[in-house]
Amino acid sequence: MNFTTADLPDLTGRTAIVTGANSGVGLATVRALAGAGARVVLAVRNIKKGEAAARTVRGETEVRELDLADLDSVRAFASRWQGPIELLINNAGISIPELRRTADGYELQFATNHLGPFALTNLLLEHITGRVVTVSSQSERMGRIDFDDPHDEHTPYKQSRAYNRSKLANLLFTAELHRRLERAGSKVLAQAAHPGFVATEIYETYGPVGKLFVRLMAQGPDAGALPVLYAAVADLAGDSFAGPSHLAHMRGAPQLIKRSAAAQDPALAARLWSFSEHLTGTPFPLTALPK
Repeated sequence: MNFTTADLPDLTGRTAIVTGANSGVGLATVRALAGAGARVVLAVRNIKKGEAAARTVRGETEVRELDLADLDSVRAFASRWQGPIELLINNAGISIPELRRTADGYELQFATNHLGPFALTNLLLEHITGRVVTVSSQSERMGRIDFDDPHDEHTPYKQSRAYNRSKLANLLFTAELHRRLERAGSKVLAQAAHPGFVATEIYETYGPVGKLFVRLMAQGPDAGALPVLYAAVADLAGDSFAGPSHLAHMRGAPQLIKRSAAAQDPALAARLWSFSEHLTGTPFPLTALPK
C-alpha cells in the first residue's frame, strides 16, 4: 500500500496533540493533520518556536507549553486539558552527547523520550477517544534496560546506549498500554511508529561524517511523518509498529514492521510499566476510560 497524506480521513471536529511539534517529523505531522481538518495542539517546550511553527501551518492550531523532561510541566499541561482528544502523538525525542539529568535526577534521554510521554499519556487517557501513537526507532533492537542503573549513575554514559534504551522503552510502553486498554474494555488503540532515517535536528550533534551521511541518505520530514500518520489512521490492530518499507525500513512508504524479541517480552513490558509508574507517580487510570 502506497499510503500518502491523501489517504487521511476527514478529521474535521477532531483534536490531535503532537509533542515536539515545532520542527521535523512533528511539524510535518501537524501540517498533515491540520490539512485533514483536525484542530492540532502543538505541545512544545519553547512557546516562541512553537508559535513560529504554527504560523507555517494551514488549518486550526494551538500552541501549549510542555517540557517532557519536567514532570511538573507534564502534570500542569494535563491538568489544564478539557475536551476529547482523538489522537495523542508522542513524537518528541532527543539524543544528546553528554550526560544530563532532570530536576528529579533522571537521565535526560530516558526522561524525555519515555518517562515524560508515559506520564502524559496516563494523565490524558481519560480524554483520549482514538489512538495513542508513540514514535520509536529501529535502534530499539540494540536497547537494553538495566533496572539497577537506569540513569547511568554507575555506568559511563554513552549517547547511543541511552537513546537505544529509550526507544526500546517506547515499544514496551506501547505494548503494555495496549494490553491494559484491552483489559479495561477501551476502544482506544496504542500504536508505535518508526519514521525512518530522517534529516532532523536530532542529528545536529553528530560529527562531519555523520552529517554527510544524513545529507546523502536521509529522507525529509514529510516522508518521515508518513509512518506516524499511518499508525494514527490506518485500519490496524492495536500495538502495531509502522515504519518505512524500503532500505531496511529507513525510507519509503509505510508498512507494518517487526520489532526485537525484547520489545515483545510481556514480562519486561510489565516490569517497565511498574517501574515507570513508580518514577513518575502516574498510574494507569482504572476508571473513567472512554469505552
